[in-house]
Amino acid sequence: MNVNPILPGFHPDPTICRVGDDYYLATSSFEYFPGVPIFHSTNLTDWDQIGNVLTRRTQLNVSAGLAGANAGIFAPTLRHRDGRFWLVTTNRADVRKGQLIVHTDDPAGAWSEPAYAGGAIGIDPDLAWDLDGTCYLSWTRPDAGISQAAVDPESGKLLTQPRALWRGTGLAHPEGPHLYHRDGWWYLVIAEGGTERGHAVTVARSRAITGPFAGNPGNPVLTRAGTDHPVQNTGHADLVELADGSWAMVHLGVRPRGVTPQFHVNGRETFLAGVDWVDGWPTVVEDRFAPAPAATSFDDDFSASSLHPRWVSPGTDPATFARHRVQGGITLSAGRAAGAHEPRHLLAVRARDAHWQATAVVPDGDASLTVRVDDAHWAALERQGRTLRVRAVIGPLDQTLAVRDEIAAEHPLAVRAVAHPEGPGLSHGPDLLEFGQVRDGVFEVLTAVDGRYLSTEVAGGFTGRVIGVEALGTDATLTRFTYLPAAAS
Repeated sequence: MNVNPILPGFHPDPTICRVGDDYYLATSSFEYFPGVPIFHSTNLTDWDQIGNVLTRRTQLNVSAGLAGANAGIFAPTLRHRDGRFWLVTTNRADVRKGQLIVHTDDPAGAWSEPAYAGGAIGIDPDLAWDLDGTCYLSWTRPDAGISQAAVDPESGKLLTQPRALWRGTGLAHPEGPHLYHRDGWWYLVIAEGGTERGHAVTVARSRAITGPFAGNPGNPVLTRAGTDHPVQNTGHADLVELADGSWAMVHLGVRPRGVTPQFHVNGRETFLAGVDWVDGWPTVVEDRFAPAPAATSFDDDFSASSLHPRWVSPGTDPATFARHRVQGGITLSAGRAAGAHEPRHLLAVRARDAHWQATAVVPDGDASLTVRVDDAHWAALERQGRTLRVRAVIGPLDQTLAVRDEIAAEHPLAVRAVAHPEGPGLSHGPDLLEFGQVRDGVFEVLTAVDGRYLSTEVAGGFTGRVIGVEALGTDATLTRFTYLPAAAS
C-alpha cells in the first residue's frame, strides 16, 4: 500500500510536466510568499525544490491576517511548449483580474511579469495547445462547471467567447481541469466531490479540444471515499507521459490520524500513482510506484547569500524583514508586539512529517517559535528577556499555558510533534505539540498542546501547519534553524 507522499507537508493541487528526462512539479501556496513552489526530479519519486515561481510583489499580491488566510494562489497548471515553461493560476486576492499567466525559459530562475486573462473569472485554470497551435484556457466557473476559451498566453487576451465545456458527473464542485491529447482523443481530467473525504478524480473525452465531452462510464477513476485507506481526500490530479510511453499521475491527499472524525495537520500533500490505458480510458494503478519516505531534514545556518526557497511568510515577503548579517545568521526585524494576536513577520517552513522536532537558536532579542495554521489557530514558545512562556490562540481564545523564569538565551527554542498517547474515550488526537528548550542535548518540555486544535478539521481552510520564528517587539538574531523527522515514540 502506497502511503508515502512524494511531497509531504502542505503541497496541494500538484501540476506536472516532462521535458526530456526531467520532470517539473508545482503546487498551490495560498497566502504564503513567495508563491508556487517548484520542484525537479529525474525519477518521479525524489524531488528537489529549485525555487518559487512568484517571487516579486509585482507578481504576487497576498495579505496578512485572517482576511488573507486561504486566499492567494489556488491551483496552478505547469506546461512546457517550444522551449518555454508556462504557468497559469488563480490569485484569489486578484480574482477579478482573471487568470494569472507567467512564463520563463528557466524554471529555476526568474519568471515573467503576469498577464491576466481578464475575461476568465473563476479558479483552477489550465493551458493546452490544440494540434494547430491554438492555445486554450480552461477554468472552473462557480456553479457552472468547466469553461473554456481560446487565449493568447502572452497577453492574456481571450480570442473567443467563454463556453461551457463539461459539468462533471454530478458530484459537488467540478473543478481543477486538465486537458491531454492521446490517440486522437482529447481527455479532460477534473476533480469532483469537494476537497474533503468525498474528493475524486473523473475524466471525459472528446475528438475535439472544444468538446463535446462524454464522461467515462467507469468514473470516478480515483477516490478513497468510504474506505479505511490511511491516505484520504484523494483528488485534483494531473497526468504526465513518461519517456518510455507509459503514464503517471500526481494527486493530492491527506493523512488523517486520531479518533473520529480524525484530523490532518500537515495539509494536503502530493502523491504519485501509475496510469494504464484500458479501452481508451485512463485507469489508475495506485501502487505502481513505491516512493520511500521523502528526505525532509535540514539544518540552516543562514550562511548562504539568500534564503533557501523553502522559507515563506504568510502575507509578507520575507525579504522585507529578514536580513543576512556579515557575522552570520539573519536579523529578523521587529514583528508583532508580544501580546498581539496576529503574527506580522513570521519566517516559516512547512511541517512535513507526522512526528518531528524543530529548534531555533536566537542568541539575542525577544522571539517566538510558532506553529501556525492561520492567525486564529497557532501555538508558540515566546521568549521575552529571561522569561519563557507557551501561548495558544484558538479562535477568540488566547491563553498562556505555562511560564518559566530565569532561563538562559543560549539554549535553543524547541518544539516537537509527538504521538498522542492512546487511551479510553475520544481524547486521542493526531499528536501533541511539546514546547520547551534544548539544554545539553536534552529536550526540556515546558508544556504540550493537543494537536487537534491546530488541524484543518478545527481551523478549516486549505493549508497546513508551518513552523516559524518571529521577532517580538524589537529586532532579533536567528543563527540556526534545524528540522528533523522523529520516530513516533
